[in-house]
Amino acid sequence: MKPLVLTAAFVLAASGAARAQSMQDMPNMPGMTHPATPSPAHRRAPHHHTVPATPALRAPAQTPQSAPQSEAMPGMAMPTANAEETVGNEPPPPPPTDFAADRYFDHAVMQRARDQLRHEHGDTVISKVMLNLAEYQVHSGEDGYRWDGEAWIGGDINRLVLKSEGEGSRSSVDAAEVQALFSRAIGPYFDLQVGVRHDFEPGRQRSYGALGIEGVAPYWFDVSAALFLSDHGDVLGRLEGRYDLRLTQRFILQPRVEANLSADDAPEIGAGRGLSNLELGLRLRYEVRREFAPYIGVSFDRKFNGAADYARAHGEEASQTSFVMGVRTWF
Repeated sequence: MKPLVLTAAFVLAASGAARAQSMQDMPNMPGMTHPATPSPAHRRAPHHHTVPATPALRAPAQTPQSAPQSEAMPGMAMPTANAEETVGNEPPPPPPTDFAADRYFDHAVMQRARDQLRHEHGDTVISKVMLNLAEYQVHSGEDGYRWDGEAWIGGDINRLVLKSEGEGSRSSVDAAEVQALFSRAIGPYFDLQVGVRHDFEPGRQRSYGALGIEGVAPYWFDVSAALFLSDHGDVLGRLEGRYDLRLTQRFILQPRVEANLSADDAPEIGAGRGLSNLELGLRLRYEVRREFAPYIGVSFDRKFNGAADYARAHGEEASQTSFVMGVRTWF
């Protein structure tokens, strides 16, 4: 019996000592601070060792209504933006005129090399010929045809542009015009164009001054607007828009709209005050190559106001729906 009692007493004493030792070590662990236990004034610390007091961990000061943010993290301080800083639009400084290579090589030879480098990196004259519409139209009455194209030459900023469009039937040309324009980029997506226009319609030849803008609107709509003032005092306007809806890599569906307006009635050119005519088209093309794409589609043309009256007076219909087939090409 006595050995059992002695064994139990030894186990209890050992566990108590271990527990006391672990409780003494806990204040040294980070984040495990505990309130100090008051001790009697006459109690003296053991003479064999002294446990140093662990300083309490201080919590960082927090400002009212502060939320945890990345800039509050150590090492994540972000520079404060200067409210006065704005994106500059000043022209770039002039290119340097002194080159280190000229000290070792002939200046004329190096100048030719620099001119060639500038030519290959953007200072180039480029050109393009684009035939947007070249189609045969099938509709009631006599079938017809239509074309719409342009050609330009120049650089990224300034260009010389030639435009032409017209339509006709098997027996005659109903309308034909040519524009010669100077085009200048006024932004990344739009060009301002100014020049002249001349109509070659039989019996309606007339010249105009032209002012317009064209470019790419948000969501990749190709848009253009032009104002024309003729040598007879006629003021005309034109709005165009189209969008390429890519069905596959080669099939592209293009809705197209064109509206012609006039400030006054002009029976000589078949224009009525206000909206003269509106053309809505839908064409599906197949790009055999990017430069060559045959297409089919449908086109609806409607005349309004005085233009419709002039058409009826000449035995023409005020509206017409056509099935079209043609080709779109550029080089």
